Amino acid sequence: MSQTDLAFTDLLANTRRSAVHLEMRDSYGIGEEAAEFEAWHAGWRPSSEPGTWWNDFHTMVRDAVVRGVAFRRARIASEPVSDYIRYEHSCAYQNIAAGELARWLPRRNASDIALPGNGFWLFGERVIMWNDFTGDGGSAGSDLEERPDVGKLCSTAFEAVWERATPHEEYRI
Repeated sequence: MSQTDLAFTDLLANTRRSAVHLEMRDSYGIGEEAAEFEAWHAGWRPSSEPGTWWNDFHTMVRDAVVRGVAFRRARIASEPVSDYIRYEHSCAYQNIAAGELARWLPRRNASDIALPGNGFWLFGERVIMWNDFTGDGGSAGSDLEERPDVGKLCSTAFEAVWERATPHEEYRI
């Protein structure tokens, strides 16, 4: 398990109120997802049977939701959407089954929202885990930050996106 995974696990385990995730890229090239994305692109689709895809992340989400954590993810996407966003959209039911709420915002509807330069996780409105990526979408690790003014920026940005975004079950691509 990477240091990023350990930090995420620890942060989520200690979160009592909310965990939000803002994604702003149209494609990612993250290790274990890359192979699945390529298979998806070639026509493979995940089974609807949870036993075939449920993993540690889903268990962490479920456990957090059970203890009262509001777990939300918002994605800003260019339209027409990229193949990677189609892939994310088609697999989002897995996170939703674990208890996550998800919404989608077309990029053109985010133009007047003050957004941080990187996607992030915000735990309890105070701890930020910045998601750093390379130009081709690979993971460049993460950075943790707890400055109150930056937490407020992230919280305000996320809530503005969330308010405008379309719930996953209504977002058509």
